[in-house]
Amino acid sequence: MKIRKIVAMLTMAFLATSVFAASKKITDMIGREVTVNPGSYKRVVCIGAGALRMYSYIGSVDLLCGVEDIDNTSLKQRPKMFDSVARPYVIAYGDKFTKLESAGVGGPNTQTAEAEKILMCNPDIVISEYEDKEKEDALQEQLGVPVITLKSGPNGVFDDNFRNSMILLGDIFKVQKKAKKINDFIAAQVKEIQKRTAKVTDKPKVYICGLGNWGTTNHLMTAQNYISFDIANVDNVVTGLAKKGNQPIEKEKFVELGNDMDIMIIDAAAVKNIKPLYKEDPTMFDSSKAWQNGEVYLQMAYNAYYTNYEIALINTWFIAKEVYPELFKDIDMTAKTNEVTKVFFDAEMADKIFSYPSSFGGYQKIDTATFFN
Repeated sequence: MKIRKIVAMLTMAFLATSVFAASKKITDMIGREVTVNPGSYKRVVCIGAGALRMYSYIGSVDLLCGVEDIDNTSLKQRPKMFDSVARPYVIAYGDKFTKLESAGVGGPNTQTAEAEKILMCNPDIVISEYEDKEKEDALQEQLGVPVITLKSGPNGVFDDNFRNSMILLGDIFKVQKKAKKINDFIAAQVKEIQKRTAKVTDKPKVYICGLGNWGTTNHLMTAQNYISFDIANVDNVVTGLAKKGNQPIEKEKFVELGNDMDIMIIDAAAVKNIKPLYKEDPTMFDSSKAWQNGEVYLQMAYNAYYTNYEIALINTWFIAKEVYPELFKDIDMTAKTNEVTKVFFDAEMADKIFSYPSSFGGYQKIDTATFFN
């Protein structure tokens, strides 16, 4: 008995030493230093816009022990403002999400984490997209487990912050190969688009609209520094705005730009808002050369409880293809969508993405005579 007791004590001491030796300090994406034990986590909760999506690219959803209500489609009482738009991570793993405890309501109206609900899930680590250092530190102290904050940055899937968030998740959950696979794939896709368009000199001017907040966006919501345009060497018709990022322009500015719009690209998020406006005033696009010439295209909505990063990547291919059709005539958007989702989710998901009401059947050239009628 004494020998067994000694062996047990030595074993416990060894395990304790191993855990201590395995722990290390990491710096999360908002500069917080947190001690973690990589590869040890068995119960994961993701909170805040985009956290569960980013985790689902890298980590095992089988480790999740709680999910925000917005991502549990089996609940009757939950935020439903994004249900008509394809969120590939919910398409891929929604059945698993429905079996998990509530980690809070979630959604754009939730500005702080619900610590009591998170505690009820009994996580051993929390992945967050709340970017307030003091609140994240307070939440970590209250929960007694590491809270790791991710970040994607202004350029989304093409941003160094996104790439580093993937690396961070890979390190914490010891799935570095998966993180590298996604980062290398994105880099290769960017390189290929840039290679095809590098020598273009005759560039049509393109107007992108329908960007930004899901509830307020319309044909006047645009950006002068649209990252997909930069990658695809596309000439943005919008210049001279006071600031960067998605922002509305005045109706007069839209009219002023109209004669220079060779191509218009509408994000599908805006269709529900543009339709009633067009019904009230069917002449609202008359100033747009692209509209009059039938050069209007629909890209997939990529902002729904933050960014669908894989959709943003696919959209860039679509933009390049429609602006420079001869350079991308070998690209089929269904095949490209399947290729991208296969890397991010190990599943070909084009048919399901295009079937959502707010996808309107998928990537397409809009019939300007009938689409908004």
